Amino acid sequence: MRRMATLSPMALLMAGGLSACDVQQRASLPFAPTYEGVDTALLDGDLVKFDVAMRGARSAEDVEDYARCAAAQYALIRGYGFARHLRTNVYEEGGLWRGDAVYTISPALPRGVRTIDAEVVSASCVENGIPMV
Repeated sequence: MRRMATLSPMALLMAGGLSACDVQQRASLPFAPTYEGVDTALLDGDLVKFDVAMRGARSAEDVEDYARCAAAQYALIRGYGFARHLRTNVYEEGGLWRGDAVYTISPALPRGVRTIDAEVVSASCVENGIPMV
């Protein structure tokens, strides 16, 4: 039986490279997002691209969180437990934020510092009301 580690949303944000000041500033901004959807594309074997769109983002971090949630759920759907973030491009035009993220998915913890445990991230997404694939 696999034991699931639980991390607070603050711990997940800190692991993502945000400082405590960034988290506090972001938390103080009004946030009423509209998630416009996720398109996924399997690029090659374990390489997956996620195109996300949303309105009402406070910053690029919100778009990156949306893509991270999609990647975590996708990994679980495919029977994998982990993903590694390769890149995310974010841009905003006319109030519509778009993100283009690429992840690798794997059954074991991949090498690198930008890895996610799909079960932990998915649980955080549910807690924070961020939709997944």
